[in-house]
Amino acid sequence: MCLAIPGLLTHIEGEDLQRRGLVRFGAVQRQVNLALTPEAQVNDYVIVHVGCAINIVDRDEAERLLSLLRQAAAMEEEREIP
Repeated sequence: MCLAIPGLLTHIEGEDLQRRGLVRFGAVQRQVNLALTPEAQVNDYVIVHVGCAINIVDRDEAERLLSLLRQAAAMEEEREIP
């Protein structure tokens, strides 16, 4: 199963295929490749898969996706046997 997660782009450096950005996922920040999203700007929400930003989404959509991920995690925790 593959999973792509939305995060907030907070910093950009480099150009073209070397373009990278710092993306915040809650309290965690990771450097990701931005070559597939050359139009991405600081303060955009991007969908990240395997270390690459693959799409830009608006804030409402990102928050909706994050809410769904939190719900799925809560459901998984409920399924675990103590």
